Parts: sequence; structure tokens; C-alpha cells
Amino acid sequence: MASVDEKIRELEEELRKTPYNKATQYHIGLLKAKIAKLKRDKEIASKKGGKGPSYAIKKSGDATALLVGFPSVGKSTLLNQLTNAESKVGGYDFTTLHIIPGMMEYKGAKIQLLDVPGLIEGASSGRGRGKEIMSVVRSADLIIIVADATQPEQVSTIEKELYNANLRLNKKRPDVIIKKKVTGGINITSTVTLTHMNKDLIKKILMEYNIHNADVIIKQDITIDELIDVLSKNRVYVPAIIVYNKSDLPHKKMSNGIYISAEKGDNLDELRELIYNALGFLRIYMKKIGEEPDMKQPLIARKGDTIKDICEKLHKDFVQRFKFARIWGPSAKFDGQIVGLNHELMDEDIVELHIRR
Repeated sequence: MASVDEKIRELEEELRKTPYNKATQYHIGLLKAKIAKLKRDKEIASKKGGKGPSYAIKKSGDATALLVGFPSVGKSTLLNQLTNAESKVGGYDFTTLHIIPGMMEYKGAKIQLLDVPGLIEGASSGRGRGKEIMSVVRSADLIIIVADATQPEQVSTIEKELYNANLRLNKKRPDVIIKKKVTGGINITSTVTLTHMNKDLIKKILMEYNIHNADVIIKQDITIDELIDVLSKNRVYVPAIIVYNKSDLPHKKMSNGIYISAEKGDNLDELRELIYNALGFLRIYMKKIGEEPDMKQPLIARKGDTIKDICEKLHKDFVQRFKFARIWGPSAKFDGQIVGLNHELMDEDIVELHIRR
């Protein structure tokens, strides 16, 4: 009987040999679904077995960003330049034997930067401690892909490894709702025109995941891969930026990232700004009742945060004791507007909380 790995290899080989056209669309969709399900089942079984060591680090600050790249691209030097860390630096592979944390402070935000061991091709399959490294990468609020400016092809390799490790960079989870039920078969409702697959193929893919009765609502023109991502439930959607280091050396200019020299300190202020913006930070200024707001030390929030999130940051009991809040700034319709817990904040809002004693 073939092992799971053998089945995956056989299906991947069949997928590789199958040309994509309308006649093969169903077959390709089912092959992809079978491969993804086998990989997911293997991952679940591996976790239950508790195999191998894992990296762990305590998250701190307002957000955590990871430096990811090939060995010897200058991640350690960059970490030392941006933070107060003292990461060992050397011109040979696997200098970074452990995860090295540092804290970057910028515009009132504290951003934890982690220098993880260098990835190599095949890391998503476990090469070079890839599985353990990927387990840490999955918990990041931002991924910073660091590549050698003289070898820009490193970026596509790293992106492929991250994709194979179920990370989806700079993407949002597909807008698909699947509500399982006991009987009634599969009912599909789409609010948009589906151009990549029809409802019959969607049903067949769902059945590969043992879903035979469900109401499915699709709100965007999804692809086969995106549907499989929804069904797999182990995908991580995270923002990412690309940094080309060693820009002081002769290189071909790419348009998809920022160029720096960690060793010489070139363009690091621009990189700090890019990291800050990519994390979607909001500066919220708190105001005590009857007093002027504190405009020197903002409370750092994230895009999409509400008054409820601010209350939870400040004190564990504030949500239960909340009466109302007053808002000044970009999200207010007028100065001193009274709002509730669900009010969504904007950058440089001023917030005055009214809490029951």
C-alpha cells in the first residue's frame, strides 16, 4: 500500500503532466484538492505525533515582524542596525543558530523583529530545519523577505517556499462562507459571476473534503486554488515586504521592493517607514475627562481596531464597565462625538473613555 508521501508524489506528477484547458479543468481541480487534503491530513497527523523540535519565542511589543531569507543575505546585520539586538554576524551559512529578537521603536510603536535561521530551497518540506522555522513564520504580523540585491531570483524561491508552507502573502482570505448541514445536499449561491470554475466543479471539490451537505455563499470570483485554501483551513494570510540588501554592489534594479545596504546603513529610515506602514498602525491619543489629550505618547492600535480593542488594551475590566466614549479626529463626524464599543478608529484619533466606577 502506497504511503501518503508516495500518493502525493504520484498526484503531483500527474498534475504536472496534465495540460490545462477546458477539457481538463475538472480533472486538474480534483487533483489539486486531493493533493491539498493529503498534505493537510499529513500535517495534522505529524502534529499529533509531536515529531521534531520546534522554535518558540515570546511575542512582545505592538507587533512582530520576521526577517526571512537565504543564509548570508545580511539579516543579522540588518537586525542590529534596526534594533538593540546583538545578533551574531558572519559571512558564512547558518550563522544564526537560534531565533534572535530585537525591538525597533518608531513613531511611538514598538516592533519586535525576529531574525530566524536562513531558509533554503526545500524548506517547506523540512530541509534545513524548514518546518520548525515555518512554524514561527506563521505567527508573524509581517514578513520581511530579505534578498541579496545581486541575486534577485532569491525572492521568487522564498515566496514559493512560503506559499508551500501555506502562507498567503499580501492576500485576504477568500470571501466564501460554507455552512455545513445534516441533509439537503450542496447549495451554492454566488453574488458574482464565476469565471474560473462552475458550480459542478465546486461541488466535486467540496466532496473531496467529505462535504456532502452545505450551504455555500461565494462573494468573489475565486479560483480553484482559493477554494482549496478555504477548505484546508490551515492557511495564514499575512502582509509582506521585500528588501534587497547589499545595494552598494552592482545589481539589476527590481520594482517590487526597497533597496538598502545594511552594512553601510543606506536607506534604513525609508525601510523603517515601510515596515511601520505595512503593519497598519494607528496612533490613538488618549484624553482624560476635563483634561487636554496626551499628544506625546500615543497608544498604538492597528487598522480596523475599535473602541472595544482600546478598552481591552488598557484594562481587562474596561469593556464590562464601559459607558461611552467621545471622539475627536478623523473618524469623528464632529468634535466630541459620542460613540460605542464598535466604533472603528482612524490614525490620530483622540479618545476620551467614560468608564463606570
